Amino acid sequence: MPEPLPQPHLVRTDDGHTLEGELRVATAERAGMVLCHPHPQYGGTMRSLVISALFGALPAVGVTCLRFNFRGVEGSEGTYDEGRGERHDVRAAIRALDAHLGPATPLVLTGWSFGADVALSSPDPRLAGWLAIAPPLRFLADEAAVGADERPKLVVLAQHDEFRPPGEVEAVATDWRATEVQVVAGASHFFVGRTEAVVEAARGFADRFVGPNR
Repeated sequence: MPEPLPQPHLVRTDDGHTLEGELRVATAERAGMVLCHPHPQYGGTMRSLVISALFGALPAVGVTCLRFNFRGVEGSEGTYDEGRGERHDVRAAIRALDAHLGPATPLVLTGWSFGADVALSSPDPRLAGWLAIAPPLRFLADEAAVGADERPKLVVLAQHDEFRPPGEVEAVATDWRATEVQVVAGASHFFVGRTEAVVEAARGFADRFVGPNR
């Protein structure tokens, strides 16, 4: 069976910006995932390495994915807002994917680096859980609220992260409720050569909500 092709998908925020995105619909949809990219001021876009790996691999195992560019990135309107306005962007992306999914289909919010912090700062009631990949924990809106949320959280860290030592992040995250931490051996913050480990972690996390793909 051919892989599902990405579809252009515009996202409209509640503060009036239109964001460019892409939707890749799973052929046997079991779950949905919104993908949040790394820091816009350091080259992060919805086509960054880890986001592209997830967007390319997960629909084949039943996870419909929506990736988008934060405000001010490439064709998205607006300007960078240090993680504040970007929370509007995430909420809009959640609404956009929710409109596609059935009401009983679990929706996971995933982010890498800056995108992970913004994702964790977005406690939307529609979410089943969060996958945070190499979060620096420098852009969280309310760390106490993140830790107190009872919904599942998987934090995937790079053994040789250049921006925040994984031990520091793990020391914080292990005190959060319903949270598991995985460290990818040999990986840098950019996961070059280690993206398959991140894809496997994402696939396993989705399986928690729906059971393994057959």
